[in-house]
Amino acid sequence: MTAVTHRDLVLDVTGLGKTFHSRAGGAHEALRDVSFSVERGSCLAVVGESGSGKTTAARIVAGLETATEGSVELASAGSGCGVQMVFQDPYGSLDPRQAIGAGLHELLRVHGMRRKADRADRVAELLDSVGLDERHTAHHPRSLSGGQCQRVAIARALALEPTLLILDEAVSALDVSVQAQVLNLLADIRERTRITYLFVSHDLGVVRQVSDTCVVLRKGQIVEQGRTIDVLDSPQQPYTQALVDAVPRPGWQPRRRSG
Repeated sequence: MTAVTHRDLVLDVTGLGKTFHSRAGGAHEALRDVSFSVERGSCLAVVGESGSGKTTAARIVAGLETATEGSVELASAGSGCGVQMVFQDPYGSLDPRQAIGAGLHELLRVHGMRRKADRADRVAELLDSVGLDERHTAHHPRSLSGGQCQRVAIARALALEPTLLILDEAVSALDVSVQAQVLNLLADIRERTRITYLFVSHDLGVVRQVSDTCVVLRKGQIVEQGRTIDVLDSPQQPYTQALVDAVPRPGWQPRRRSG
C-alpha cells in the first residue's frame, strides 16, 4: 500500500485483482481489474449481490487480504491511523468477556496513551460521539442491544482517528428503526469530522441514504459506477437495473400462493 499524493483523494484503487486458490488446485477469481477512488470527506458505496466481490475489495483496502494484482494507495494518516473497519456482526466484533470501557482503555493504552486520566477523558469523548455515556463503560456486549453494540464498534474504530472508515454491511444485522439511528449517527460523524467512508452493502435503500458515489460489482468486475443518485435513478446496465427493481416499493406485500 502506497500513499496518495492528490490532496483531495483519500483512497485510490487501481486494477485490483484477487484470485483464491483451493488446496485441491482450483482457482476462483474474486476480483478483476477493479478501480475506484474516494475523495476526502465523501462516502463511496460498493454494492452488489452476495459473491460479487465487494467484501473482498474492502478487506484488501483494510489490509486483511493481499491483492493478486493492482494497487491500493491511501492518503497519509497524519497523527491518526490509516484504515479502520466496522463489521456486520455487532456482537462478534467485541470481546464478550471484556467490559466496554476496559476494551476502549486497552486499545488506547496499546497505541500509546499512557495516562489513565487521558484515556478516561478520551473514552468519555468517544462514547458521547456515538450517543452513549459513561454508564455503558461497565457493560459487557451481551447486556447491550445490537444497535448499542454497533455504536461501540464505531467508537472503537474512531478511537485512533482513521483517515478512512470501512463499513462492511454495518447496519444489515439491525432492525429498520435501529438502522436509521446508526445511519444518522454516521452522517453526523462525517459532517463533524470530515472522515471518509467506504460503505459495503447490498441494500440500495441504505446506499441511497448514506453515499455520494457508488460502484456496482458483479462477479468481481465493475459494471457501473458514478454518483449514487445517477446510478440508482438512471442505471445504464441491465444488472444495475435488476438490483434497483428488486428493492421493495412502499406498500409492497408478499405474493400469496394460490391453492
